[in-house]
Amino acid sequence: MDATDLLPLLGGPGNIRSVAACMTRLRVEVYDRDSVRATELRALPGVLGLVQDADALQIVLGPGTVTRVAAELQRLLDPLAARGASLKAAQQARNATPFKRFLRRIGQIFIPLVPALIGCGLVAGLAGVLADLHLLTSLVPALSAVAGGFMALLAVFVGHGTAREFGGTPVLGGAVAAVVVHPGVTHVHAFGLTLTPGQGGVLGALGAALLAVQVEKACRRVLPAALDVLLTPALTVLLPGLVTLYGLMYAAGQVSAATGRFTHVLLADGGAAAGFVLGGLFLPLVMLGLHQALIPVHTTLIAEQGSTVLLPLLAMAGAGQVGAALALYVRLARNGRVRSTIRSALPAGLVGIGEPLIYGVSLPLGRPFVTACVGGAFGGGFVGLLGQLGSTVGATAIGPSGWALFPLLKGSHGPAEAAAVYGAGLLVGYATGFAATYVFGLSREALAELNTPKAAPPSQEVPPSAYSVQDK
Repeated sequence: MDATDLLPLLGGPGNIRSVAACMTRLRVEVYDRDSVRATELRALPGVLGLVQDADALQIVLGPGTVTRVAAELQRLLDPLAARGASLKAAQQARNATPFKRFLRRIGQIFIPLVPALIGCGLVAGLAGVLADLHLLTSLVPALSAVAGGFMALLAVFVGHGTAREFGGTPVLGGAVAAVVVHPGVTHVHAFGLTLTPGQGGVLGALGAALLAVQVEKACRRVLPAALDVLLTPALTVLLPGLVTLYGLMYAAGQVSAATGRFTHVLLADGGAAAGFVLGGLFLPLVMLGLHQALIPVHTTLIAEQGSTVLLPLLAMAGAGQVGAALALYVRLARNGRVRSTIRSALPAGLVGIGEPLIYGVSLPLGRPFVTACVGGAFGGGFVGLLGQLGSTVGATAIGPSGWALFPLLKGSHGPAEAAAVYGAGLLVGYATGFAATYVFGLSREALAELNTPKAAPPSQEVPPSAYSVQDK
């Protein structure tokens, strides 16, 4: 027996107030008892009994079956969540292009490094605060060493992860990438230029490890087994290592320096406009999977400058999403399911995990996703404007967002001002997302349908759902 067999006999989805599973019984609260076809329910194969008390119908299904049917029935009663899951699956299918798969693989290289980046970022922030306040001055160098050790060897970890992700031997990828940070590169002169340790940063390490993977795979294809164990590791380290020293480090160094200059000019000359665009477009970038391309950029900026000024701007997208959700919570005062979803997803949204709100609330409803982007745009524009005026805010690590980003902020005038600027940007994002969604997020028809509880007549098996409205 399936939940689809029960639903029409209970008066349809609009007649059901709540569903719960006991050990053997399915407890269903309904709006209209007269719409329930009790005789047909009792005769349904798989139904062992029907008990009607003052509070709920109790349909006896037996252990195991009741849990399965309750879960199925709950999914049928929550088309908004089902629509969100469907949209997410469809978006993932559209993202299955070679380029986007490549970007996701790049993301997978850096995601395992995030805990260390966060930990070292917090320690570095603590060292900075103590230095500014002239407290525990003898401890500051030790904290700086603890925080800087990982960053000094970041290229090695990137090379290790790159080789692992693209099918090579991880330690060989790390060995080739280690060339980038080795102090001995100062003795290498290529085309009249002298290299410096760390030149090229994570981009150089990424390129070196990708090349090492290709060399290793080629060697394993052509070398006999007797020579493979000796020559493959040697050639995998030697050939990409030389290419890294005599070209890749210089080229990657130029790209890294250009990235830093570009972000500086971006905020100095067009901070408000840049923040508006970045904050407004980040949620669509996440949907398209293109945000993965920003991970190496963030990491490069952190390695080169100590923080990424882009992340606080992009974090404003989450603020717009939270504001939009709060507006929907207020507007849909009579829609218990939407409000319940928002209550569940909002804490995650406040700390920068926006996917539950995106796919569970705003995207299935259509317009609120757009108005959430508007909130992110204004929040980003505000932070960008203050950066343009000299109050630049950056993040010393990637990963956290929303409120969770506060401990990792670094500003041109100290952590207190950075927190104030970032916090004010969040408030702008919240307020604009709320206002835009409250006024424009739902059409008059959608608001009326979503805010009106529906009770199905007995003859209507599956009435139109109150969650099916996207945009009218």
